Amino acid sequence: MSDLTNLTLKAAVDGLKAKDFSSAEITQAFLTKIEAANPTLNAYVEVTADKALEMAKASDARLAAGEGGVLEGAPLGIKDLFCTEGVQTTAGSNMLRGFVPPYESTVTANLWRDGAVMLGKLNMDEFAMGSSNETSAFGPVKNPWKSNGSDAELTPGGSSGGSASAVAADLCLAATASDTGGSIRQPAAFTGTVGIKPTYGRASRFGMVAFASSLDQAGPITKTVEDAALLLQSMCSFDVKDSTSLDIPTPDWTQSVGKSVKGLRIGVPREYVVDGMPAEIQALWDQGVAWLKDAGCEIVEISLPHTKYALPTYYIVAPAEASSNLARYDGMRFGHRADEFKSLDDLYATSRAEGFGKEVQRRLTIGAYVLSAGFYDAYYVKALKVRRRIAEDFDNVWGQVDAILTPSTPSAAFALGDKQIDPLTMYLNDVFTVTTNLAGLPGISVPAGMDSGGLPLGLQVIGKALDEATVFQVGAALERAAGFTAKPGKWW
Repeated sequence: MSDLTNLTLKAAVDGLKAKDFSSAEITQAFLTKIEAANPTLNAYVEVTADKALEMAKASDARLAAGEGGVLEGAPLGIKDLFCTEGVQTTAGSNMLRGFVPPYESTVTANLWRDGAVMLGKLNMDEFAMGSSNETSAFGPVKNPWKSNGSDAELTPGGSSGGSASAVAADLCLAATASDTGGSIRQPAAFTGTVGIKPTYGRASRFGMVAFASSLDQAGPITKTVEDAALLLQSMCSFDVKDSTSLDIPTPDWTQSVGKSVKGLRIGVPREYVVDGMPAEIQALWDQGVAWLKDAGCEIVEISLPHTKYALPTYYIVAPAEASSNLARYDGMRFGHRADEFKSLDDLYATSRAEGFGKEVQRRLTIGAYVLSAGFYDAYYVKALKVRRRIAEDFDNVWGQVDAILTPSTPSAAFALGDKQIDPLTMYLNDVFTVTTNLAGLPGISVPAGMDSGGLPLGLQVIGKALDEATVFQVGAALERAAGFTAKPGKWW
């Protein structure tokens, strides 16, 4: 039998239903592979082998009885900010080390309802704050890809670096992830995988460790667009426990994959041509336009004039919300408590200094500053007004186009340690992705080509709110045209 870990999620689910192999077999195959690879790649922070085999055994019993859900017996990785009952959840931070939730996040509960198997918890930037997975308290994740002729270790992107690395290295069939400013789509682009952020409110945030509540959204990282449609469908649901959850049915998005895109109008925003963008990124974007034109799409040049304000707006709104959300981790109510302190104030200060890493501290400081008296109107209120303008830019073009095509990232994966010195350079990684979070829109990254060093590059499709169907339709058309089948060479 060929290596079960190479299968796509769809092929694995079909194979399990056809009884070509058992859930116990494919789960054990992944656990064996994780044991060999994880000491090098550091994608998993906790491997739940016993739990996985127990869940697989229960799935096999259901499959034998002709029962089972849409993901029955499929082994998945779970980003470590989804609370998992009885399994440590840390959000990549020392602040939450040792926290074992007594409850399950709605997203993971949906997956277990549909029969999925949990292989373990995946590494991530601390509290999802980062674009390279270097802020994790568990150390950086390594990208399974390496540039031709170079032995430099590369970032898998962030904050969902563990999810992207695990999927690219075949350490799970697919993985859950989350996206606040690009944390699904940028790692997917860096690792040759598919990642989609759905419309804000599609997936429940209950049981997800919060970063910025008006921006955070759960989504999958997978090997194919069809797998992304299948997994996202399971993850999304209405949830009374999340006040921002949308009370609408979840469509069968797998039906959109493979549908003709003939007649669709695809927008190309002129503002996404940024200074210093590598020629390879522009060439890939041009190639994407040509592919969609060949498939029968009409290409329309559009303008999203407030795009240039998206990054500064994001880096005011997100830290402000983080500052508010993370105030609860004070050593008294929640989180790490310092052993030595001189007063109550000192307890708060020392617990937070010991529990939070440097990047989280930086963002909390920015957030506290922009929310403080005297600066609230000048920064935070102004940022909210600009955010509204960015959303209106999109509203104004939906009459002309059905979806928008852009690059996913301004470069291929960079070396670990490369951008650590300069946080601003790191923040620029999100230049093409933050607008969709600010406007609450769905966006998918599809692997579409390679740079001169043989590293994967992605194209992004942005859709109207609640129109993931068209996003999947266009994403699948790009996937077919690109024919991207490259895998990283094994060095770990």
